[in-house]
Amino acid sequence: MPAAARRDETRQTGRRALTSSERPLEDQKRSFLRLVSHELRTPLNSILGFSEILANELYGPLGSAQYREYAEIIRDSGEKLLKLVNQVVEIARLQTGDMEIDLQPERLGAALEALSDGRLEALAERGLRLAIAPCGELEVLADARGLRTVLSNLLQNAMAFSPDGGAINVSALADHDGVTIVIENEGEGVDPADLARLLRPFEQGENALTRRHDGAGLGLAICDLTCQAMEGRLKLVSERGRGFAAHVTLRAP
Repeated sequence: MPAAARRDETRQTGRRALTSSERPLEDQKRSFLRLVSHELRTPLNSILGFSEILANELYGPLGSAQYREYAEIIRDSGEKLLKLVNQVVEIARLQTGDMEIDLQPERLGAALEALSDGRLEALAERGLRLAIAPCGELEVLADARGLRTVLSNLLQNAMAFSPDGGAINVSALADHDGVTIVIENEGEGVDPADLARLLRPFEQGENALTRRHDGAGLGLAICDLTCQAMEGRLKLVSERGRGFAAHVTLRAP
């Protein structure tokens, strides 16, 4: 049975399985998503737009350097909040099956080559070395947007937990399960017992009171759910003091 037909059948079965008491709850979840998407994003976009104008003094000097600094803080805080809102909405859509997934053959080389787009400055600032092994003509069956989301989030995670001057290695290999993409870094690593917890939303790899990195702990959860939606899987491999690796396995066309 084609993949699209299997997904449609699964969704239809899920709808038929809903009881009369469950349907109102599902409707409430969808209503909440629409509310969050519009009622939070709209004012945040205004905050970002006007703070950008003030920070750049588009209509003239603000009179004090501190005002410009405050405007930049407002803009940066708004961007973090907008990212969090977008991640929460994406998690909810993936969990409710509302995310549109279109599985098509995707050239892995092009997706991996685009990984460093927009990150060269951040990599250079910390002396991080990003090495992407050639993968020839390898293709995977994936949703184009979903594949970019997974790879981008995993690279961002690798950068956040890499020591300054460390190396991040990306490779891909075809095997009997399909194609496995590996993104690994030389960070401190985590206890293997914590790996399953990291795939749950709002979990982080450090104690919430002492962690050094921003974020709500949604990146890995989004990657895991997106991989499942693309009929693949995400596996985390790590040990204390031995770095961290993410293995994404997707079907070959």
